[in-house]
Amino acid sequence: MALRKKISQTLVRVGAGVVGTQLVTAATVNTIASLYRRHRTPRGFPYLEPTAVDVGEDRFTVYTYGAHLYEAMLEAIEAAEEYVYLETFIWKSDEMGHRFLDAVSRAANRGVRVACIWDVFANLVVPPSFFTFPPDVWTAPYPLVRGGVNFLRPRNSGRDHRKILVVDGKVSFLGGYNIGTLYENKWRDTHLKIEGPFCAEVESTFVDMWKSLDRRHLPSPQGRTWAPNVRLHRNLPRLGVYPIRNIYLDAINKASRRIWLTHAYLLPDADLVSSLLDAAARGVDVSIIIPSDSNHPLTDWLSRAHYDTLLTGGIKLFLYEGAMIHSKTATVDSIWSTVGTANLDRLSLLGNYEVNVEIVDENMAHLMEDVFRTDLTNCHELTLDEWRARPRYARLAEAIIKPLRPLL
Repeated sequence: MALRKKISQTLVRVGAGVVGTQLVTAATVNTIASLYRRHRTPRGFPYLEPTAVDVGEDRFTVYTYGAHLYEAMLEAIEAAEEYVYLETFIWKSDEMGHRFLDAVSRAANRGVRVACIWDVFANLVVPPSFFTFPPDVWTAPYPLVRGGVNFLRPRNSGRDHRKILVVDGKVSFLGGYNIGTLYENKWRDTHLKIEGPFCAEVESTFVDMWKSLDRRHLPSPQGRTWAPNVRLHRNLPRLGVYPIRNIYLDAINKASRRIWLTHAYLLPDADLVSSLLDAAARGVDVSIIIPSDSNHPLTDWLSRAHYDTLLTGGIKLFLYEGAMIHSKTATVDSIWSTVGTANLDRLSLLGNYEVNVEIVDENMAHLMEDVFRTDLTNCHELTLDEWRARPRYARLAEAIIKPLRPLL
């Protein structure tokens, strides 16, 4: 018994030591990277002018520059006659944040029904006083903790990572952009403006979330149709439903020519990695644009655990330089595209509330390919030789924190 107890104590100490080493290493790389970035000035980056494509009865406009998007969103709010529904993950209390707050307040003051949702956790650094609206603005912040005594259940742990605006059922917006001055011209992201009957699908997404948070009634949208080429996919943690991962797997497995992905955070699970490698093995051009350095240094280090496997398997990695690229987009075989809020990581694909539009249309795919090619002009291709020549301390740090990868 004494020997068993001694062995048990030793194992506990060893385990604690390993975990402690991982946490210290993670904190160290995160701090060093953050200090380095503090002294780096973001530079300009290439982008396309807002460009529209008609798909069936709907018009989709692609935005790749925040200033253009925000002006279009604010213009839509100012023109609202019936209702404005706004949902965002981050809503900063800076100049742009105040512009949106003022715009929805003015809309409510002129009799427009206004409802707003934002994620409390994502805005912990925002002064609570910022979220002060006129009484006529309905608000339902997504709570810091949900589920009461069952808050630790996986279905209650997801954050509201969506970014949606719906105005009068006629125009809607969704994509990767949060609300803030930082994103206006210093981050590269991708967002859609949708005009036409498909707006009812985006509106339904907002209304369903509202109903889960607040008892005040919002009417369900009318006129929802069966659009043959466009579908809206929602990850819903409270229901255990995560379709966005599946649309990626399906498109990757069908690909015969090219798979072009742009993602802020690349932490794919084993099935996604296997599907991408299989595609490359059958001759598909698999190219992925990711930040050279993202806004989450630890995520970058964890993401790098995949690099050797991906590069060895013939997948091309392009590092976006000089600015944060926050897009969550893909286009496959010049026919299939998706734009939305979901990253290729566990938090998005199996954790958070997300929304992606899936579009099967050649014109839309060609436009998304133009966006991808434009982004490539600001990228550096990472080769296998270059990757394997990285410093030994980097290899050691990656090995130590690799077990933390399932957390993200």
